[in-house]
Amino acid sequence: MNGDLRIERVRWWHLSAIARMETAIFGPEAWSEGVLWSELAAGHDYRAVFDGGDRIAGYAGTAFGDAEAWINNIAVDAAHRRRGIAAMLMDDLLARARAGGAKSVFLEVAVDNVPAQRLYDRYGFYGIGVRKNYYQHTGTDAAVMRMDL
Repeated sequence: MNGDLRIERVRWWHLSAIARMETAIFGPEAWSEGVLWSELAAGHDYRAVFDGGDRIAGYAGTAFGDAEAWINNIAVDAAHRRRGIAAMLMDDLLARARAGGAKSVFLEVAVDNVPAQRLYDRYGFYGIGVRKNYYQHTGTDAAVMRMDL
């Protein structure tokens, strides 16, 4: 992994760049800048990995509850993939979940997103169900996964 990478809390001024990345990665299922604003306003925790400068290489959003955490999204810019950024984000959010007293972490992932599922498998997530037609624009199902901390 590149030593110039750093992880920081997402601020409102990062949201337009994240929204552009969402569109490039998720197409019609992308969250808008307004939805991302709502996520921050709701108190959800978003972290971004920055390259050596101010460019966002990847980001992740997590909602924390009393004994659980939900990964809302995790994405890495195509130009920065295969550099350990997703793992960096996962390590960070899992450490924060443990520190906050979470006993389990949940997420939904598109059933056709095999690379993401492999990442989650490596961290010990396991399938607990399927949400049919979860991704509204494409009708893609989502696998619901859980990891016990």
